[in-house]
Amino acid sequence: MLKIDTHAHWFPPEWVDLIAREGAANGAEVEKSEQGQVTMVAPGIRLKPSFKATYVDIPTRLKLMDEGRVDMHALSLTSPMVYWAPPEFGLKLSRVFNDACAAAHLKHPGRFVGMAMVPMQAPALAVQELDRAAKLPGIRGAYMATHVNGKNLDEKEFWPVYQRCEALGMPIFLHPVAPAGGERMRKYHLGNFLGNPYETGIAAASLVFGGVMDAFPKLDVMLPHAGGTFPALIGRMDHGATVRAECKHLPRPPSSYLRRFHYDTIAHSDRILLNLIRQVGADRVVMGSDCPADMGYTRPVDVIERLGELSAGERDSIVSGNAARLLHL
Repeated sequence: MLKIDTHAHWFPPEWVDLIAREGAANGAEVEKSEQGQVTMVAPGIRLKPSFKATYVDIPTRLKLMDEGRVDMHALSLTSPMVYWAPPEFGLKLSRVFNDACAAAHLKHPGRFVGMAMVPMQAPALAVQELDRAAKLPGIRGAYMATHVNGKNLDEKEFWPVYQRCEALGMPIFLHPVAPAGGERMRKYHLGNFLGNPYETGIAAASLVFGGVMDAFPKLDVMLPHAGGTFPALIGRMDHGATVRAECKHLPRPPSSYLRRFHYDTIAHSDRILLNLIRQVGADRVVMGSDCPADMGYTRPVDVIERLGELSAGERDSIVSGNAARLLHL
């Protein structure tokens, strides 16, 4: 049984090198130490990405995977992604990442697949890169932020990207970047603790209320961090849809869309994770770790295996089968 981690971040060395060479000319603050360590701050994004070996070096990553009993990582970028950049540089960053994922897959076909990055700040270029990346070996989905430079995901300008993902059979995996309300979450790491799950809830609700999930019925979308606030607050949305004029267009209750999404296992609470599984069904949950972030799991397989309330079949589906289906493995 292939143990598949769907939420694992990677900055390819080629991507970091491109940032070091051209990032400053494209709006980022970039520094390079005497030891060659690159740091950056992207416009409008406070969080500095880590370019430590755990995020960049493939042999280091393989060691972490083996220690965590994980067979395969679906590799993805994380904050700051590429939307901060001018469109052409965003496309260049996307291509470098996608090509690196394909190379990692070819070298380690049983260990890595890639989630394509596309420049959503320029939807036409995003479609162009989707078409190119879909032909690369090992690319199994698309990775997107929960908003695009402050625009929610239901904006019509993004619909051609969703249409192309649906046509290509590429699932979309979401991840927060620059959460809403960041000014009030500067202290205590609240931007991560609270901001990330809030962001996921906003994104999922936008896709539902904005008609995206109805317009593209075969589109698969995976929500990070156990769905964030979306499954927990679905009752408020169900009630609101019956009393608020802004929601009268919705053809059915918001809760009926819960199973249109997949959810990763990063809840940091066995009780909350088990509740999610019972709420949406074990067949809609896939293993994730957030590797190698300090807010992730180091042993994500153990998280599933210790849920004694699940059947062996349900545990196997979450650790392996559901992701294999979603990623067309």
